[in-house]
Amino acid sequence: MSAQIPFAVPHANAHIGDALVRDGLLSQARLDEALALQARWGTRLGDILLAKGWVRAYDFYRTLSVQFELPFVDLLKSPPDESLFVMAELDQYAQSLYLPWKQENGKLLIAVADPSETMLAQLEDRYGKSVRFVITSKFDIIWSVQRVANARLTDKSVLELARLRPDQSARQVFTGRQIIVIGVLATLILTCLVLWPVVTLIALNGFLSVFFLLSFGLRTVLTWVGSHRSIDLKVSDAEVAALEDHDLPVYTILVPMYKEPDTLPILSSALRRMDYPLSKLDVKLVLEEDDIETIQAAKDLGLEGIFEIIRVPHSQPRTKPKACNYALNFARGELLTIYDAEDKPEPDQLKKAVIAFRKAPDNVACIQARLNYFNSTENWLTRMFTLEYSLWFDFYLPALEALKIPIPLGGTSNHFKMDVLREANAWDPFNVTEDADLGVRLTQRGYRVGVANSTTFEEANSHVGNWIRQRSRWFKGYMQTYLVHMRKPVELYRSLGHTGFWGFQFFVGGNILTALSLPFMLVMFAYWLATRWSGFDIIFPPVVLYISLFNLIIGNGFFVYLNMLGAFKRHNFHLMPYALTVPAYWLLMTVAAYKGLWQLIHNPFFWEKTTHGLSQFKHDDIDLHRQPQA
Repeated sequence: MSAQIPFAVPHANAHIGDALVRDGLLSQARLDEALALQARWGTRLGDILLAKGWVRAYDFYRTLSVQFELPFVDLLKSPPDESLFVMAELDQYAQSLYLPWKQENGKLLIAVADPSETMLAQLEDRYGKSVRFVITSKFDIIWSVQRVANARLTDKSVLELARLRPDQSARQVFTGRQIIVIGVLATLILTCLVLWPVVTLIALNGFLSVFFLLSFGLRTVLTWVGSHRSIDLKVSDAEVAALEDHDLPVYTILVPMYKEPDTLPILSSALRRMDYPLSKLDVKLVLEEDDIETIQAAKDLGLEGIFEIIRVPHSQPRTKPKACNYALNFARGELLTIYDAEDKPEPDQLKKAVIAFRKAPDNVACIQARLNYFNSTENWLTRMFTLEYSLWFDFYLPALEALKIPIPLGGTSNHFKMDVLREANAWDPFNVTEDADLGVRLTQRGYRVGVANSTTFEEANSHVGNWIRQRSRWFKGYMQTYLVHMRKPVELYRSLGHTGFWGFQFFVGGNILTALSLPFMLVMFAYWLATRWSGFDIIFPPVVLYISLFNLIIGNGFFVYLNMLGAFKRHNFHLMPYALTVPAYWLLMTVAAYKGLWQLIHNPFFWEKTTHGLSQFKHDDIDLHRQPQA
């Protein structure tokens, strides 16, 4: 850069919109529309023009530099001096959109994308009055931070939680103490089987029967509590309509994707239709750096300024939470949510989340939206998946919150307070059900999770193999979550209380134990049913027999009824008969659980990707207003 470039006191000596129109970069009609939106949204004109894609970022920032009488620099052609970077301030660079650029004639030159008086005053306070400014694009700043600080940002996204709270990280699958406990317990059971086989089998059978009974009882209570109309953080349509756009905060949306270029047009269209000021959306397309096809597809779309591509450097573990942790360094919103590439949220979901946070107590750190499926009628598997999710999100999760039992969050459409998310060290990159784990960690910290009456519709797996890949990852993650938080059971009990602790045992631990033990119970029953063999009588004394019969007949029957309730609540009456086939669905669960257990031992951090876009139903054919609501 030449020393002769003049630096003036920043001021806008003409309206930026008029300058863009004068230079032929913007039509007068669009300027008028942008000014109307500015009055309604309460954001700056430039943010609106970029958010709408009405002006190219390069053209806008060059014009902005002329208006402020400051030099414009292209950081791709004139990269910053890396020695000026203060690594401890990387987050500040990425979130406030500035960075030290060069030293010239004893003066520090700072590149800024936001030359507002407030920002420049803050930088002068930070670096001294002698600092000078140049204008650049926010995309150049993001790219430069990534290029210079990839190693540090990657290290932070992978290891921060493990360094600060190793007891809450799944990086170590089994602790030494857990291995000893498991070994001692296994040795004890085997010894008892050798010395007292009948008594031991009766004890094991009785334990499983009682555990099934209590687990079933918990789910009955959850359904009963969750059926109450006041259980949700209800947000009415009238409250949404009364919300003023200029009062809304900036909202960050993370969209982690891998090898999904075909979903980008669908996703971008869905986000544009959100009932939220576009200039207050901060959308991060979180893409792996070697996913050239999806990155190129994003570039080819010419997406508006609200979309930013975050390239995640290759590192292990290669998981969604690691990618989200990396993107979090660049997030600028007050609130944050995650959507998967195939998600179709209700358009007013962000506004409902804002209202829900305002209505909720201060210690509510997350609002979980409900999840359901738009292709529920495609085949038997999608019908069963829809029944399961209807019961889970419409009954179980609201009841868990009401009873102060840790909520295992869903993998998408959970809305966070940004400051709390960062305080909690975000997601565990070694846990493959990262949001379930985060829900437990937030509860342990004294925060609560609310459930709002808004739904995101997803694509249910319609292929058995794909479903098992997804579900085995979920089971593996639940096992990781249980092992992590049971490292210090006394501390867990103190932080969660009696109800929270035992609810965690039966809801998280119960899902695992039920799926793993189900084959043994079914094999015994099937063999007895086929042969009427009396050899099992010895391990079924009267008390155990009555509990087992209750579980078999009443428990299973009532669980079928609970699944029908889930369908009934969403007016999916056509799905209710399929609840009778729930036992067959449980068999698939068992297959996935044992696959998850095998991977936990042999490949604990492997993220088995679910393939999307297999459904014959297409996103553009889905009318959310015609989808059944809870």
